[in-house]
Parts: sequence; structure tokens; C-alpha cells
Amino acid sequence: MDLHLVTYFVAVVDHGGITRAAQSLYISQPSLSQAIRTLERRLGVTLFDRTGRRLELTEDGRTLDVAARRILADVERAKAKVAAVRELVSGRVDVVTYAAFSIDPIVDLVRRFREQYPRVTVRVIDADGPTGVLGALRRGEAELGVIDLSVDHSALHSVPIGDQELVLALPDALADTLPDPVPRSAVRDIPLIQDLGDKSDAGLITDLVGDPANVVVDCTHPGATWELVMRGAGATVLPRLVAEEQLRGVAIRSMTPKLTRPVGLVQRSGPGSPAASAFVSIAQATQATGTREGN
Repeated sequence: MDLHLVTYFVAVVDHGGITRAAQSLYISQPSLSQAIRTLERRLGVTLFDRTGRRLELTEDGRTLDVAARRILADVERAKAKVAAVRELVSGRVDVVTYAAFSIDPIVDLVRRFREQYPRVTVRVIDADGPTGVLGALRRGEAELGVIDLSVDHSALHSVPIGDQELVLALPDALADTLPDPVPRSAVRDIPLIQDLGDKSDAGLITDLVGDPANVVVDCTHPGATWELVMRGAGATVLPRLVAEEQLRGVAIRSMTPKLTRPVGLVQRSGPGSPAASAFVSIAQATQATGTREGN
């Protein structure tokens, strides 16, 4: 059933006839009469008793009147919801990432987005490394992913955010024996506490030290890793922003050459939801102005 036929039907009921209804709809009387006959033919019923001067609803007409008003009300509610999302006064954006970026840059991006769109919900989904992010996007479980842009993401559109510097966080006893910055070659002799199950970080550590024999604690819990470093059990490699904000009473050292990785958003090709588009705009503005915390 065409929605305009439902609208015409309700107008005839409300105005008690074709003439006034046609005037309210800004269409001709013959066109409206034809539309009502078309509706009756499609439904296979007679909707109006036409024997008197005023059109009266038949029993079938009264049944349709209830349903028609419900349909039009549902349509108006749907329009209002769509408009609300388009204007970003409601809605949700789903962002998938993994442990390496769960604080930097996710926290800053979400904070900036929420400052501008406080009535839009952000759902942050955890994935198992870059492969998990790409899989979640392909399955439609999220619209956006935060990922190391050096991995293969050729099938997706990417938006660079910036370079994330990775540093060493060390107990003072270890830091006192090392130059500042720390040569990458020297990292091979430092006892490390890392999550080798994190595919992204495990690959990075392997590239940095080769065989990760000096990973003395393989820890999956970031909070426990940080606490172990603060208590002198070893050092860890992590983003500078995370080190500066989460670890207390430890030395934070850059490496030489500086160790960085490119970070960005990835999304499937094609238009995204209004909320996702706004999130991307926030990320682009952050990169353009260099206002990402820690940069």
C-alpha cells in the first residue's frame, strides 16, 4: 500500500468528503476520488458509504482508519528519529580497536567527540589485534576502527590521525644504567614486561629485540604490567601518553632511533552514518591542528 494513499484516505475521513480533503491536500477532486478508488481496489473492500451527502466509513473503512492513523504516526516517529540522528541529537557510533590503542588515541578522540555531540553514544569494541579490527568492520559489527596504519588495510578507507611514539618505562634502578635516549640495541638487554599475546605489540617487540628472550613477564593485563614496572620488576614498551598518564615514579625514555607507529581510523568504503562521519571529522580536525594529546 502506497503511503500517499493512506494519507489521502485519512484526509477524506477527517474532512468528511472529497472536496475539502482535496483542498487541504492541494490536489484536484478527480485525482483524489481516483486515489480512493485505487485504494479500495487494492484492498478489495468498500471503504466509504456513498449513498448520503457526506461520506461515511463502512465497517472495513473504520478498521482501516485505525490502522492508517497508526501507520502515519509510526512514519512521523521514524522521521523524527532519522532527523535526530542526522542532526546528531541522538544515535550511536561503534568503534573497534585493540589493547594497543585502548587509551591513546581512543580516550582523546571519544572525549573530543562527546564534547561536541553529548547526546550521541560511543560504543568502543575490543578486538584481537589488527586482524580482529578488520574482521569486525567487514562483518558490520562496527563502523570505524582505530588501527596501526602500517598493517595491510588496502580494502578499507583510512584517515591518518598521527604517529604514536613508543617509549620505555623503567624503574629508576634500570634507568640509571642507561643513556638517554636509549639505543634500540640496548633494549635487548633490558628485562621487559609485555603482553606477547597482543599480536600488534608482540610483532613490535620482536622487531625491536629479535627473539623476545628478555621478556621476563608475559602479562595480558595492562594494569598489572604497569604495577610491576612501578615496583621494579622490569621495564615495558608502551605509548608515551599512556606512560606519562598511567605510571608513577618511573623513568620514561625515548629510544633512538625514535620508535613510532602510524595510527588512524579505518572504515568501509561508502557513506557512513551521520555519527560516524562526525567522528571521522573530529579525528581529521585533531590531526590537522596537531591538538591530539601527547603530540
